[in-house]
Amino acid sequence: MNFNIRGQNILLTDALKEYATKKIGRLERYFEAPPATEVHVTLSVSKNLQSVEVTIPLTGILLRAEERSEDMYASIDLVAEKLERQIRKHKTKANRRHRQNGGIRTLFREASEGSTATAVRQLEDEDELELVRTKRFNLKPMDIEEAILQMNMVGHSFFVFANSESEKVNVVYKRNDGKYGLIEPNA
Repeated sequence: MNFNIRGQNILLTDALKEYATKKIGRLERYFEAPPATEVHVTLSVSKNLQSVEVTIPLTGILLRAEERSEDMYASIDLVAEKLERQIRKHKTKANRRHRQNGGIRTLFREASEGSTATAVRQLEDEDELELVRTKRFNLKPMDIEEAILQMNMVGHSFFVFANSESEKVNVVYKRNDGKYGLIEPNA
């Protein structure tokens, strides 16, 4: 893997670059052959929070993780753990598909029976999606500002509504930076 490490509002030291390269580079052990891809790592500081964002484009998969904490090294550790979980999840899906369909060799290295078989079983259990609740409600036509107020009143991080201007279903949501976003259909 080739690393492209950059910083925003932070002075990148050699120690930070080496630590990020070492921690994220450990993910290569999950691949049959080390991917010849560009790993994009962005280290930034905002409102006393140290955040790390990593994007690893692979064939058919885009691995992306972002973590924030008060310590940059802790953020790097957290983002590496998150990426490792994503890789295991994709590996489990790919291996299950491979066992069912037979045929092509997977992108990920096979787990040895003793050491990681338990972890793979746990991830297969986590992979099952369980719907625990369904809500139905009438969509009241409203403008975006009213939808944001309604969202804040109910204390949720998103709100589904019928946009009175476009007459389509939209979603407003609260972003990590404290501002708001809008999701609307293309058609």
